[in-house]
Amino acid sequence: MQQLVIGITGASGAIYAKRLLDKLVLLSDQWSKVGVVMTHNGLANWELEVGKFSRDDYPFAFYDVRDFNAPFASGSAQFQSMIICPCSMGMLARVSQGVSNDLITRSADVILKERRRLVLVPREMPLSLIHLRNMVQLTEAGAIVAPAIPSFYSGEKDATSVVDSVIDRILDLVGFQVDRKRWGD
Repeated sequence: MQQLVIGITGASGAIYAKRLLDKLVLLSDQWSKVGVVMTHNGLANWELEVGKFSRDDYPFAFYDVRDFNAPFASGSAQFQSMIICPCSMGMLARVSQGVSNDLITRSADVILKERRRLVLVPREMPLSLIHLRNMVQLTEAGAIVAPAIPSFYSGEKDATSVVDSVIDRILDLVGFQVDRKRWGD
């Protein structure tokens, strides 16, 4: 059973975060703990882009971005994976440089140092050379950079199915068994 950390930052694309949380609810038989940390800008974008946010909609433990007493702020807690979705370029830069100034960056630092699975989902375009170099550095450190780039070979017909093509792939990357259309099916 997975123990998973979700970081939600202020990059546009809150629909990705919402669909990730919604899908994790459906996969509750595959995880034992999900800890969620949302930045202030992450909350602002959620409410701007998808509507009012309520913790009560989800069976997860929510933590303040300044709460360094959260269990996953230490490697001894044994959280196996972390997904930062959407991941702003500022967050990506701080993680790539090892700047642990909030709970999301500290948790990402812990996941990397423990050689566990860190997936960052940037939603930005175009990319600058600084962005690309930070992505290379994270990849070299063991993270997976999985930009929110949907697939279309499954015949996605609406915005939700396009978003889900990204979220299903991300869930695959951290080891969840997801029922989805796969290449060649």
